[in-house]
Amino acid sequence: MKTIPLGNSSLISSRLGYGCWRIAAPWEGAPIRPDRLAHGQEAVVFAFEQGFTLFDLADIYADGMSETVFGEVLKSTPGMRDQILIATKCGIRKSGVPLAHHPYRYDFSKAHIIESCEQSLQRLGVTSIDLYQLHRPDYLGDPDEVSAAFEALHQAGKVRAFGLSNCRPSIFAAYQKICRVPLVVNQVEIHLFHLDALNDGILDQCQAERITPIAWSPLAGGRLPCIADADLSDPQHARKAKLREVLDKLARQYGITRAALCLAWLLRHPSGIVPLIGTTNPTHISEAKKALEIDLTREDWYTVLEAALGHRLP
Repeated sequence: MKTIPLGNSSLISSRLGYGCWRIAAPWEGAPIRPDRLAHGQEAVVFAFEQGFTLFDLADIYADGMSETVFGEVLKSTPGMRDQILIATKCGIRKSGVPLAHHPYRYDFSKAHIIESCEQSLQRLGVTSIDLYQLHRPDYLGDPDEVSAAFEALHQAGKVRAFGLSNCRPSIFAAYQKICRVPLVVNQVEIHLFHLDALNDGILDQCQAERITPIAWSPLAGGRLPCIADADLSDPQHARKAKLREVLDKLARQYGITRAALCLAWLLRHPSGIVPLIGTTNPTHISEAKKALEIDLTREDWYTVLEAALGHRLP
């Protein structure tokens, strides 16, 4: 698979990453079943065999079980650890943890970052994490405290590189200015149903500062490949129907699936977006790779954008 450096770091990632949110459970709060865990492990191994080298996790995915499942894969797949990048995240604390009256919140305190990293290392069964990200911005976060936590983890050899997730440009700039260890990625939501990053400065900042944007849910949680033929109860029906028409026409033209075309649209952006593929279906994983085989023309890229917006550009 094609590769790309993550920011200005020495980390080299596959052009598509594999998102591990669903490898332990199909959705948040779903029961953890042995058959599902086995299916998740098989999906990770298949993605690795297909050339995916960036595997993205988080401490809250299935309450840590996704990291545990991934750690089991590493144990049973000789040589895999040396050929991949492990990315995980911390910073979201669920309600009732550790005390019953505690609310759902974000926590960028030094103590929580370091403790969360140690727990992730144990669940993953590794001595170091390649890319450690703070999951969602903590309104009480102190860049100096975050910098101290990152520096301690880096000097201890427990984390190689750092990034943020879901952060607007002003927040990223504040942490980038203070942190003594450079931030190399910003993981954001961008897909054809959610185009804010094109206009809110996130991708501009990524290009200017050589930060790699990692796209979570690049297929809108599976909604883009499955746009319904007709749903008149949806006020956005006409726009979605037009987008489906455009995507299907171009997909036939390029000889790929609608999902692969949506990924190719993201890959075409000059900021170097790395989409995270979250499916556990081997066929869909293989199909996603075909996005790397085409290069959308500027005209086709804007044709898709216009359909996604539902109107021509000003």
